[in-house]
Amino acid sequence: MTDINLHLPRVTLMSETRELKDHGLKATFPRRKILELMESSEVRHFSAEDIYRMLLNNDFEIGLATVYRVLTQFEAAGMIVKHHFEEGHSVFELSSDLHHDHIVCVRCGKVEEFHDDEIESRQRDIAARMGFELTDHNLNLYGLCSTCQTSAN
Repeated sequence: MTDINLHLPRVTLMSETRELKDHGLKATFPRRKILELMESSEVRHFSAEDIYRMLLNNDFEIGLATVYRVLTQFEAAGMIVKHHFEEGHSVFELSSDLHHDHIVCVRCGKVEEFHDDEIESRQRDIAARMGFELTDHNLNLYGLCSTCQTSAN
């Protein structure tokens, strides 16, 4: 993923603290900054290294080991979801009640979200036909994004 320089908006300490405490976590500086970064970014899927670079680009000196530790804590608290994609590519995104699937570029690792009612319906139909009650699913598609297709030619 490319380096992203993010200008973090000032979110009130009270709202950051409340959200972390609601999930059973103390509002430490690294937790607040990582949460603020994930909530304010247009990017929705982050590797730990992406977050680390974004923090450094914004003059927040938080070590990579701390980033990994905070992401693990956020995942355990249900604040984020960790996705494991092919080739050992893992990304994190904020938890959401809205279901979506992913399409991943196998060259650069770009991750896009999508939702398709027809695909969702077909999956429920298949599960029912096979005698299953569908309780959850993950659909990940893999290919080359338009940028990588262009650079391959």
